[in-house]
Amino acid sequence: MLCQRCQQRPATVHFTQVIGGDKTEYHLCDQCAQEKGDLLSKAAQAFSFNSWNPFQFNQLLSGLLNMESSPGFSSPPLTQLRCDHCGLPYSQFTKTGRFGCPHCYDSFEARLEPMLRRIQSNTTHTGKVPLRAGGQVKVKKELQRLRRELQQAVSLEQFEHAARLRDEIRRLEQQLEE
Repeated sequence: MLCQRCQQRPATVHFTQVIGGDKTEYHLCDQCAQEKGDLLSKAAQAFSFNSWNPFQFNQLLSGLLNMESSPGFSSPPLTQLRCDHCGLPYSQFTKTGRFGCPHCYDSFEARLEPMLRRIQSNTTHTGKVPLRAGGQVKVKKELQRLRRELQQAVSLEQFEHAARLRDEIRRLEQQLEE
């Protein structure tokens, strides 16, 4: 798609403006977007840009991490929350969208879990498994499924079915140990 303004360069900045229910889309090249800064200044201010720059993922993440106003959310105040290992303050993480070390995941877990649930409705990856890693992962997933089914069978008092599930779980657990 070519720039709507100069009709010469490819459009790399796409901006949608909605005013009073009227939607206007702009498709501009970088140069025209910078020249047309007055048109885009409201959007730039909304995302805390000093000048028009391509959208940064960490700014989106920062908005998602700002959960102070979430009802029912309790955690230490932002000024006190720091990584136990590297000392990175949570407030710095929300600005940059980057952790200081792998231990930050554990230190900020109380704040990350609700945010992850909001974004993807779960905190455990349940996607596809690579073929080369599939053996043990598939067995572990099967074990999880069987354990859920076992709990359900016990709650429904289907004890014969539960016994078969128990035996299958033991067999798979032995297979994992080998």
